Amino acid sequence: MNEPLGKILLEWYSEHGRTLPWRNTNNPYIIWVSEVILQQTQVKQGYDYFLRFVKRFPDVDSLASASEDEVLNYWQGLGYYSRARNLHAAAKQIVDTGGFPKDYKSIRALKGVGDYTAAAIASFAYGLPHAVVDGNVYRVLARYFGISEPIDTGKGKKMFAELAQNLLPVGKVEAYNQAIMDFGATVCTPQRPSCKECPLASTCLAFNTGTVKSLPCKSKKMAVTTRRMVYIFIMVNGETALFRRNGRDIWNGLYEPYLVYDETGIKQEQRMKSASQASDSYTKVIGVLEQTGILGNGDLSVLATGIRHQLTHRTLICDFYLLRLSQKPDCSLFLRQPTWISLSESDNYAMPQLIVNVIEKAKFF
Repeated sequence: MNEPLGKILLEWYSEHGRTLPWRNTNNPYIIWVSEVILQQTQVKQGYDYFLRFVKRFPDVDSLASASEDEVLNYWQGLGYYSRARNLHAAAKQIVDTGGFPKDYKSIRALKGVGDYTAAAIASFAYGLPHAVVDGNVYRVLARYFGISEPIDTGKGKKMFAELAQNLLPVGKVEAYNQAIMDFGATVCTPQRPSCKECPLASTCLAFNTGTVKSLPCKSKKMAVTTRRMVYIFIMVNGETALFRRNGRDIWNGLYEPYLVYDETGIKQEQRMKSASQASDSYTKVIGVLEQTGILGNGDLSVLATGIRHQLTHRTLICDFYLLRLSQKPDCSLFLRQPTWISLSESDNYAMPQLIVNVIEKAKFF
């Protein structure tokens, strides 16, 4: 272990480490759930979701026996829903094999569990000597040692993994892993690190060479694309039609209103060729409804247009319409089977947060 780094981090953690509900426990299930939630979610956003999730699914058996719909519903708002599906599938693996695995290799074999999560569970639950390497760890190590090797290449990942492993202190694996992650999350932050108050400042190469903002390095930057989508909430006697998404796309397994346009060209219900402007999309929505025979004597109104919703590498721009009908349309008019729900049932169906926000703001049913 690098003596100054390890010693200072452990001392810092003993005084400043955050008190979190998934710490001070060696329950591998609780640790696993927390780590999966925190893979793509900051602590302050994931805290309440974690409490809600483990209250409903307090152990691996309760998670394994639940339906996928219910698991996705309790994951609603966290995004990256493949995490929830993998968690559910892995819970079934664990139950089938008789209990939570107790070594790194077996933990790593669980569906959806990568090197980082396996190392976190192994070290936090069982005290096994496996270093965690997440975004926080990359940042602390790259800055402290002044490493310019990109973290998104095979060579870079191997270099950082080996360095992190070599830094592990004997007998203090759990505390050290927690310390370096907490330090990266609260002191050595991406945009505004607290360098002036940092206890590592005197020996940090990036700080002493003025390269803090440029580290860690990446070989390439993912481009952010724009995607336009147009939806219609179809209402009949206090119920609205929802359609479950499927395929290898965003929001797989979640429910949404009637999708009439998606400029990616995925063949769902979208039959329009363009919806570049809100006013234009209204005209085209009328055309689609008349073409399919869904409109009838219905009343179409605008709920919201030009709503922007940011995903990690994609900006969604969505229009929402409301169509009130006197009776439910023939299901054969839709390419996906609709599920009709009332407002009182909406909490039982996992929907993208964007859809939930529109429903809550528009208050149309």
